[in-house]
Amino acid sequence: MNFLIRPSAEVAIKSKPVRRQQIRQLRQNVSKILRRVNRDIVVEGSWDRVDVRVPDDVDNERLIALLKCIPGISNFLEVRDYPLTDLDDIAERALAVFKPHLEGKTFAVRGRRTGEHSFSSADLERKVGAVLLSQTGATGVNLKQPHEQVRIEVIHDRYHLVERRFEGLGGYPLGSVESAVTLISGGYDSSVATYLTMRRGIRTHFLFFNLGGAAHEVGVKQVAHHLWARYGASHSVKFISVPFEGVVAEIMRAVDHRHMGVILKRMMLKAAARIAETTSARALVTGDAVAQVSSQTLANLNVVDRASDEVVLRPLITMDKVEIIRLAGEIGTESYARNMPEYCGVISQKPVTRAKLHRVEEEEAKMDTAVLDQAVEDRVETPIQKILDTITTPEDVELVQTPAVGDVIIDVRHPSEEERAPLHLTNNEILHIPFYELNQRVGDLAPDCRYLLYCDRGTMSRMHAGHLKAAGRENILVYSPA
Repeated sequence: MNFLIRPSAEVAIKSKPVRRQQIRQLRQNVSKILRRVNRDIVVEGSWDRVDVRVPDDVDNERLIALLKCIPGISNFLEVRDYPLTDLDDIAERALAVFKPHLEGKTFAVRGRRTGEHSFSSADLERKVGAVLLSQTGATGVNLKQPHEQVRIEVIHDRYHLVERRFEGLGGYPLGSVESAVTLISGGYDSSVATYLTMRRGIRTHFLFFNLGGAAHEVGVKQVAHHLWARYGASHSVKFISVPFEGVVAEIMRAVDHRHMGVILKRMMLKAAARIAETTSARALVTGDAVAQVSSQTLANLNVVDRASDEVVLRPLITMDKVEIIRLAGEIGTESYARNMPEYCGVISQKPVTRAKLHRVEEEEAKMDTAVLDQAVEDRVETPIQKILDTITTPEDVELVQTPAVGDVIIDVRHPSEEERAPLHLTNNEILHIPFYELNQRVGDLAPDCRYLLYCDRGTMSRMHAGHLKAAGRENILVYSPA
């Protein structure tokens, strides 16, 4: 059994030189991926298709699953391949293949030819149709809405009987368009935006700004590897992790709270643009959807974009959240996103929705620019195929609903959150150490005392407690009131 692959319609309408280049790229991508299953698989092609010859001992279902996820494919056919002799031979073989499928059904024969032959496509359809109608249990021919379609492709001196037809991803072959860097957080939006970029043929590196510790990074690495392994495994890319807690701390210290969200986005773009230069990337990709949150109003997006000269691609810009979640389910990232720890550190009160560039730049001028330089310098770049080897599962931490008398509670919330909803406990000391200062001050904590981290949602407290436990601090747990 073999496969006949048709490129996407957008590839087919390109000029001959461009189409030839993109078909060559598609052929190379298919070969890289399928030959990992069996090195005897042969991938060939011409200017308008890719042919795959498969040894008899290969599991076709595995190959079908892989082909469905390769960008640039419009559809592909599972075919039986025979040398061309005459119409009688075609009809006889078609009868043997399709007879079991036609009992009690209507059918239509669809013929297609490439090359010079003594018969037309209509002759082929009439001959095979007559044999099938007379020698099977089919109820009749229905050219408009048949139960079954019998597809036959004659290509020069050979012909294919098409057993099954499958839809592909469409788009362009990966690597036929320039490279980009995608800002990925592991949530619904950034994972779907990354997929859409890859589907468009863009070789996409993964850039993660670590705002929330080890637990968040583990989840994002898993999402990135899933997207690459499923849709981009024909090309090697990088997973780049940038420690951004210092930048967040500086924003918290220096910036007016209404502008925190916009300035955080700008800091990310500034860092991403500098990193993109090292990967020869020509664009940055984000998961922004217009007006979804305060930082994504048109005015704020305009101000954010001024932080970088790089092109910023936003594949989701007009999509609804329901549509994004549905697509995340289709591409296999929904379960990751649903369980991804949500970073809740930079939450502005009454955030600005119509930011002014000069006002934002005035706020940024209050920051120490060295923290951004240091974050970029401290980034860690890992080939995506090796990323799972770097994952250390976050430590499980104990949740304490009722503190013991000697327990010390550490409120890791931002000071503004503490002011709005102070934590009151009768029998326990409460320390106020914002999450962004915790790593620097943990050395001051007594090793013989039990500490319980607290935040409103429980996310930041669990992240940091797991990170500290992994570092050997067994006396740090989580306060989780009932």
